[in-house]
Formats: sequence, structure tokens, C-alpha cells
Amino acid sequence: MNKLTRKIGKAHVDWDAIKVVVFDCDGVLTDGSIILSGEYNDVKRFCAQDGMGIYLLIQAGLIPVVITGRKSIALARRCEELHIQHLFQGVPNKLVVIDQLLSQLEMKWRDVAYMGDDWNDIPSMAKAAISACPADAPQRIREIADWVSERKGGKGAVRDYIELILQKKRIFDRTIEAYLATISK
Repeated sequence: MNKLTRKIGKAHVDWDAIKVVVFDCDGVLTDGSIILSGEYNDVKRFCAQDGMGIYLLIQAGLIPVVITGRKSIALARRCEELHIQHLFQGVPNKLVVIDQLLSQLEMKWRDVAYMGDDWNDIPSMAKAAISACPADAPQRIREIADWVSERKGGKGAVRDYIELILQKKRIFDRTIEAYLATISK
């Protein structure tokens, strides 16, 4: 069962305003493991359920964004597969990059839902309309997040957060119906 708790002074979330959903990679889209080969390639394991959630997010007209401090060919490939148009890698200051993206999209932080799992996500989590983290994020991050998934990073936490957002926006059923219509032709 999802637990929604209000923290860090956010007494109200305007769910209808949420248009952009930002995800960290390592520890959110993946379990946080980093496997390096001798060829400077990395290997990442992604959750298919999270991928379906991202398809639903796009189907609903929301904008998925992935931002990470690392650079990964595997992540670029996964984002391409999922049709994620906004991928930012090797980012030391996520706040600055998200500010620039929001300016380009003519949006504000009140339009943003954010999911992170570590200290480098805290500034963005604090500015977003709502923040979330996976169940296995460090305790202090779980205390700071507005919502904590019952699932771990790379194990469905992203899907849980997306479904929560779609339900709170009252568009979950309509989004599922639209998705099913696209695959039933």
C-alpha cells in the first residue's frame, strides 16, 4: 500500500499542475549497481515494469526526464527504447540543468515531480512540487522525500510513482484505456 506523507513544508500538491516527471538513474531506474567491463562499457539492469510505467506517462502526455551524474551508453540506449527525449548525463549540478530545461519548456518547479535516491538529488527534491524515493534509499533521503515507494530502485519504484501521479491526476484509467487501444488494433 502506498504511503503519502507531507514533509518539508509542502502542505498541498496541485497534481493537475504536474507535467514533468524527473528520475535519477542509479538507485532509481536501476538497483544502483554499476558493472564495468574492461572496454569502458557499463552494464545496467532496468525493470520492465518501470519501462511500461514510462510508456504510460508518455501516453498521458507527461514529459519524462532522466538526469544522472554518471555517463552510460546503456542508459542512453534504454532512454532511446522508451522514447525519453530528455536525458542528461554527467551532470554535477542537477538543479541548474533542470532549471534550464524548465525554462525551455516554459514551465516552473511547481510542474515537476522528482524521484531521487541520494544526496545529489536533495536540492531538486526540495524544489519539486512533490518528491519521491525508492524503499532502499538511505534513511535520511526517505525522511526528506514526500513519498516513499514500497519497492526498491530498479525493482518497480518508478512504476509505483508514475501510477501514483496518474491516479492523483485522475487520469490513470483513461491512460490505461488509451494504451490498450493502441495495442489492440
